[in-house]
Amino acid sequence: MLDIQALRNDLDQVAARLQARGYALDIAAFNRLEQERKTAQTQTQDLQAKRNTSSKQIGIAKSKGEDVSAILAEVAGLGEQLKANEARLADVQAELQSLLLNVPNLPHSSVPVGKSEADNVEVRKVGTPRRFDFEIKDHTDVGTPLGLDFDTGAKLSGARFTLMRGQIARLHRALAQYMLDVQTEQHGYTECYTPYLVNRETLVGTGQLPKFEEDLFRTKSLNTSLDFEDNELRDLQTAFQSGDFDDTLTRMSSWFDRQGGLYLIPTSEVTLTNTVRDEIVAAEALPIKLTAHTPCFRSEAGSYGRDTKGMIRQHQFDKVEMVQIVHPESSYDALEQMVGHAENILKALELPYRVVLLCTGDMGFGAAKTYDLEVWLPAQDTYREISSISNCEAFQARRLQARFRNAQGKPELLHTLNGSGLAVGRTLVAVLENYQQADGSVTIPTVLQPYMGGLQAIRA
Repeated sequence: MLDIQALRNDLDQVAARLQARGYALDIAAFNRLEQERKTAQTQTQDLQAKRNTSSKQIGIAKSKGEDVSAILAEVAGLGEQLKANEARLADVQAELQSLLLNVPNLPHSSVPVGKSEADNVEVRKVGTPRRFDFEIKDHTDVGTPLGLDFDTGAKLSGARFTLMRGQIARLHRALAQYMLDVQTEQHGYTECYTPYLVNRETLVGTGQLPKFEEDLFRTKSLNTSLDFEDNELRDLQTAFQSGDFDDTLTRMSSWFDRQGGLYLIPTSEVTLTNTVRDEIVAAEALPIKLTAHTPCFRSEAGSYGRDTKGMIRQHQFDKVEMVQIVHPESSYDALEQMVGHAENILKALELPYRVVLLCTGDMGFGAAKTYDLEVWLPAQDTYREISSISNCEAFQARRLQARFRNAQGKPELLHTLNGSGLAVGRTLVAVLENYQQADGSVTIPTVLQPYMGGLQAIRA
């Protein structure tokens, strides 16, 4: 969340920086709410002052033996006005908060201005794509005989789910284990096991809510003790009996919402970053470096028709996440360090890749600056994203109220960073395609062979 003082002090400049990333700030709405807030705040302060003055007059009048009924009535009236005004002020502040929660982060000055991925800037390429002397297969054709089972995945759960069997399932596990070992043993991250289900406040803290609810999977906790209210049941029966099934579903959904429920995590960035929510950490404890291997769950609501075949875009996939929570002065050094941490995995696996600096129009909601790592997929003859690493500066920390004590002993907002180290499924895709052999087997990258019991290749 942006600092509201930045909007109050230089609204036009903030709006221009947001426009560079394709977001049109509703300046009129902000100005209207700010004026309403100022008016309500001034009136509240005036009423409080009047009530305090009148209250003092009661004591003075009583000491003189005077009738205080008129003053008591005035104080009571002021109290009612004050209560109404405080409620109005709270409503306006809630509207301002809602507006701010839907505004993306400001791009860093080093981020190239652009509208889409076409405007991203390639920073470097590492490795040379392999030359094949046989017809290249994509990962679905390579993997299916080896244990990738898309049909059973679809039977069990629907589109964009995969079942793995045998050695390919073992290879998937080996990749995740290797990534965790590198991040913890070589790069100094602390491994965490986190919940896969989180509450709404947790997702608001890292910026997925309220803006991206349609991208999430939400569970419904059917609390049987929470019955329909009389009018709810009557209206539901009326809607059902009339054949208005849209209205029936809407009313059922309203009841479900009252049950509470939790959300499946879209990434363990959510859980790892929220560990410092409402905390003031000691400066000497920084940087905090956390990692976790978790499944991730995404509805892919905006991806209809894209990457429908194979494992590139799944509703459920595994990822090893890196999170750093750092002093504000260190966050851009930490960003470059984290890019290196993700690169080291790709280098060890000997997979060709490139590093791309995202433009303003292609960055995620909470990012001030983002690098993507894209791995070479020979069957697609292109590079595809395998890691995205972002500095969110204080954007998440402000929502989380995650702070440290500065040199003056005062609480100051932390900076948070996150990135994939790496996406396990997409790394498996890259290994299958880059290490495929003419006989249909797949050579195991050298660094993974100890995790595969010394196996050098998998074959049908």
